[in-house]
Amino acid sequence: QVQLVESGGGLVQPGGSLRLSCAASGSIFSIYAMGWYRQAPGKQRDLVATITSGGSTNYADFVKGRFTISRDNAKDWVYLQMNSLKPEDTAVYYCMLAGGGRSYWGQGTQVTVAS
Repeated sequence: QVQLVESGGGLVQPGGSLRLSCAASGSIFSIYAMGWYRQAPGKQRDLVATITSGGSTNYADFVKGRFTISRDNAKDWVYLQMNSLKPEDTAVYYCMLAGGGRSYWGQGTQVTVAS
């Protein structure tokens, strides 16, 4: 079993920054990719950014140039540095791990951007 625990969410003013962290633990044998998704109230869950074990990254258009995903392979942690935050970035952010033919999800962390 794989567990993912997110941290770092909170309330921030527009233009501010937050850094999300996700720690993976459990029976992790082969990780293909880790990443972040988000879901705003009444909306579908959207991809924010992913990073493969080889370091290749992929970003949603709406965060390019503002968010940066990074990963510590030795500790199975993934991070999301979020800069220039906008009110429309308000959502629950979920950590995702893909590996062994399955996807695993964290419980989510709330990010609220408001003045």
